[in-house]
Amino acid sequence: MMSESGNVVKDQNLDGAYERLHQSGPEWGGNMANHAPMAAEVMARRDRADEIPGWIDAYAPRLMEAPAPSEPITDATWQAALGDRVGDWCVYLTWQMRERPWREVLATWWPRLLPGITAGATHGTIRTGHAVRTLLAIESESGESGESAPALDELAHGLAYWAARFRGVPGVATPAGTLDAAHALDAVPRIDQQEGPIRIRLGMLGELRGWPESVTALRPAIEPEQVRDRLTEVVDAATLRYLTHGHAGPTLLVHTATAPNAILHTLPALPREQWAASLTVAWAASAAITSMYGPSEALPRSDLPTAPRGNDPAAEVLDRAFAHGDEHVIKFTDTAVEVYARTGDPDALAAAVHATALFERQ
Repeated sequence: MMSESGNVVKDQNLDGAYERLHQSGPEWGGNMANHAPMAAEVMARRDRADEIPGWIDAYAPRLMEAPAPSEPITDATWQAALGDRVGDWCVYLTWQMRERPWREVLATWWPRLLPGITAGATHGTIRTGHAVRTLLAIESESGESGESAPALDELAHGLAYWAARFRGVPGVATPAGTLDAAHALDAVPRIDQQEGPIRIRLGMLGELRGWPESVTALRPAIEPEQVRDRLTEVVDAATLRYLTHGHAGPTLLVHTATAPNAILHTLPALPREQWAASLTVAWAASAAITSMYGPSEALPRSDLPTAPRGNDPAAEVLDRAFAHGDEHVIKFTDTAVEVYARTGDPDALAAAVHATALFERQ
C-alpha cells in the first residue's frame, strides 16, 4: 500500500511478488531484463498493491528458471566473475545480505559495480534502485529495525544481475562544463550507425567525434547536495526530452530518465563520498543512450500529445499506465509523475502519454 507520504510500506503482495520472482532468472527471451520486480515496486508505492498478483500472473509465463549456481564466488575471486555467472552472484550476494546490514553491503558493492552502469542496458542499476527504494520506505515507516527478507533478497538479486552483466561506458569523465542537463543532452553527438545490440553501439562511442567533450559538458557538482540537484536535472531533462525524441528508440530511451532516477533514489542510502561518482556515471549512461538511440531531429510539437486537462492529471496518467500494463510504460510514467510533481511542467505528463502510445505501436 502507499503511505500518506507516497512511500511503499511493507506489503504482503510486494513481498509475495519478490518471493515468486526470485524463482525466475533476471532475463527472458535471451537477454531481455526481467522488469517484474521493478514494476511491482511501482505498483505498491502507487497504491496498486492489490493488482500486483494479477500483473505477475500475466508477466511470469515469459520468464525463465533461475540460473543454477556453478562455482562459488568468494571475497577473493569476485573480480574475475564480473560479467558472467548470474546464479553464483545471486548466492554470494544473498549470503552477504544475510550476514551484514543491507546499507553496508550496498556501500561496499555500489562503487565496485558503478563503472558497469550499462549492465543489462542499465537494468542492473535500475533494479537495485527500486529495491533500495522499498527498503528505505520500510525503514521510514517502521524504524531502522523494520525490514523485509524478500526485499533484502531483491536487493541481492538486483546487485547480482548488475555484477553478472557488468559493462561500462567508454570515456567516462567527471562533469566539468557549463551546460545544464537539457542543453548537455542536446549537445550529445549521435553514433553514425544506430544498429545492432547495445554492446556494439557502446563500442562506437570511444571513437565518436565530440563524445569526450559531451561527457564533461554537464556543469559540475561541488558539494554533495549539488549532486542531488544535478541528478534531478538530468532526470527532469531526459523525461521532458522523451516527449520530442523518444520515437526513435522508445524502449531504450526510457532509460535515459529511469536509470539516473534509480541512482537519485539510491543516494539517501549511500555514504556521501560515493555521491559524486554516482552523478558522473549516471550522466554518462544517459548521454550514451541518447547518442546510441536518439533521433537526429525532434518531432514537431503539433504531432505530439498533451497532458490530460482534468483535476488530477498525474493520477489520470498513472491510471492510463497501469491500464496499459507494459512494464516500461509503468516505470517511465512513475518517473514522469515525479518530474511533474517537482517542476509542474505538463510536458512531463505528456511524455508519459507519448510513451503509452509508442509502446502500443511497437
